[in-house]
Amino acid sequence: MNSSPTSSPQTTRASVPTIHASRYLQQLCKHWAHKFETEFDSTQGRICLPLGEARLTATPDALVIDLTATNAANMTTFQEVVVSHIERFAFREQLCFVWE
Repeated sequence: MNSSPTSSPQTTRASVPTIHASRYLQQLCKHWAHKFETEFDSTQGRICLPLGEARLTATPDALVIDLTATNAANMTTFQEVVVSHIERFAFREQLCFVWE
């Protein structure tokens, strides 16, 4: 059986410079807690969405976002969904998301 590259999980990471990382991590996890399985505290968060799993880490100067999409075809959409939600919480500052 042949496995296509779009059928296996894909991961990516962004480190977003901000001094409000903990606030955004908690807001995102609380926002999605009513719909999806979430676990979080002030420095670590995990959200299980239909598109995949998001793991967030708050450091004093950045929000680190690790995404594991269910497949490669979902990754761009997954990134866009996470970014758009964080940008809504961070409307007072301009964030820079660079995915590795």
